[in-house]
Amino acid sequence: MMSVKMGYLLSLAAFLFLPSVPTVAKLVDSMSDCAEFLLEKTPPQVPGILEGGNIKDQNRYKPICQTFNNEKRFVTLYDTQNKIPVFSAYKYRGEQDKGRPKTPWKIEPQLENKADKNENMKDGDKEKTYNYQAGDIDYKPYEKLDRGHLFPSAHAFKEDDKKSTFTLTNIVPQEATFNQGSWRRMETCIKCVMDKHCINNNKVIEGFVVTGAQPNTADKTKNTVNIPSKMWSAFCCYNSDKKTWIASAHFSDNVKEEGGKKFLQAQTLEELHKTLKVSVFPEKCPNQKTATEFYPHMEKECECPPST
Repeated sequence: MMSVKMGYLLSLAAFLFLPSVPTVAKLVDSMSDCAEFLLEKTPPQVPGILEGGNIKDQNRYKPICQTFNNEKRFVTLYDTQNKIPVFSAYKYRGEQDKGRPKTPWKIEPQLENKADKNENMKDGDKEKTYNYQAGDIDYKPYEKLDRGHLFPSAHAFKEDDKKSTFTLTNIVPQEATFNQGSWRRMETCIKCVMDKHCINNNKVIEGFVVTGAQPNTADKTKNTVNIPSKMWSAFCCYNSDKKTWIASAHFSDNVKEEGGKKFLQAQTLEELHKTLKVSVFPEKCPNQKTATEFYPHMEKECECPPST
């Protein structure tokens, strides 16, 4: 006989994740609990937030092992005060199932306190304001902004992986022309580079990607979604053909773009660190060299910018 508690959990999952009924994402104690999505299981270094694998303020920053249909998909470090992710990290494996899935936006009920989780869920709860995360209603003031994925669905392997990216803990308010312009072209370029050059010794596509957002420190409004001032992304992988590790970083202000032709030039991991103080990967990843040497014949095919 099904217990009352189990019946409640199934009903809650059915509401939150229609039309499917996956396992609710798991709120974990540390990044090491979901480290398979990090190169050498080593988390990034984000000063004042995540240092030496330790979360400095565990009441504010929450690691989420993003789980969908009973399978771990990626990991996010979430800022419950700004209601945006610090970063999402994932393993790139190519794209088996093409296209953008039709799926509802999801929340993570484990981020809320016991009273919030145990209240009766109703259809109108999509208009609910949550204490520690963004809900649909929180994005209404930003209707002119995109819900910008940190782990983009186009970088996900299977359809369920793609659906798992549509959680409000994996997005930030992003200027539409930026998201659909230079940022989209960067994601397309890097995806193509990883498809062709991130081939491990088992001849399988494998790249590690971390994408983050820098909060706008001028945004002091309480209990609202912070609009990041900058966004950044970096990847690292092993190229078994040339027997070398390759890496690049990209970062830019989250602002409107004019003309629709802007490209984000590849930067080194060292330049990312100098600019945003973020250290993303272990030392085996080249710190002072980008992957642009792999770009020369890929400008048209992959929308990569000209090499510099």
